[in-house]
Amino acid sequence: MHIVNTDQAEAWNGPEAVNWAGLSERDAPVNGALTRTLLAAARIGSGDRILDVGCGTGETTRLAARLAPRGRVLGVDLSALLLDHARSAAVAAGLANVEFAQGDVQVHPLPGSTFDIAISQFGVMFFADPVAAFANVRYALRSGGRLAFVCPRDMSENAWYVTPMSALHPGRSADQLPASAMFSLADAARLTGVLERAGLTDIHTRPVDAPMAFGPDAGAAADGFLGSGPVLAVLQRADGPPPEVARQLLVEALRPYEGPDGVRIPGAHWLVTATRPVDGHRGPRDSAGVAGG
Repeated sequence: MHIVNTDQAEAWNGPEAVNWAGLSERDAPVNGALTRTLLAAARIGSGDRILDVGCGTGETTRLAARLAPRGRVLGVDLSALLLDHARSAAVAAGLANVEFAQGDVQVHPLPGSTFDIAISQFGVMFFADPVAAFANVRYALRSGGRLAFVCPRDMSENAWYVTPMSALHPGRSADQLPASAMFSLADAARLTGVLERAGLTDIHTRPVDAPMAFGPDAGAAADGFLGSGPVLAVLQRADGPPPEVARQLLVEALRPYEGPDGVRIPGAHWLVTATRPVDGHRGPRDSAGVAGG
């Protein structure tokens, strides 16, 4: 396995992966409302071959497999730990049309012209070289194949990030909070430019507002955030608060979002669709230095 996105590989094979696996195993998925929007936009047919980019614990992979009972779904992720959870869950669900591979989508040897659809839920923002990654996805799609994914809009519009981080950085405005790779594709013009440079066409970005679920109460939500990458970075700083202090600050900040269905925090996202051109044949390698079609 060849990995060039080493920082993210380290992050998602460590404590953050353990934390995310725990969040994903809850009865209420973090991104449940957004998942339904993504799958509707993907328009999966019963016999489609589907690539799930950054599949994590495989929730979207399994849902796609149920929509394509005569097709196949391949989930690819950097995290061995998350993929272990994904494989176990697929077996438990009795899904025989699912497989998983550990790999860096920027360079992973995806089979060319194979997939009808590529999907991703919060799995495309962390590429060190997004043009190379999307070019590789384009190569894996059949001629005329479709891409659909969701990613966050501007950081300041996402209370699920601003609220906990502001609690740990009192006195700072949203634009003064630490930057996160989660928002690397937040700018619509940059996002469109990346996809165009990767050789994709018919690009559409649509804003979607959907809440994210963070557990049954503020305490559970605080525990989840304490294991997230941005909060861990704060705790590891020399001037960072002790974990017990940070937890109390988070509980107080998150309590206003408690409701009958648990903690639901507003989120602002892009729903993006694009297509591999029918006549997009440029040889075995493209200008991004990855597989091309």
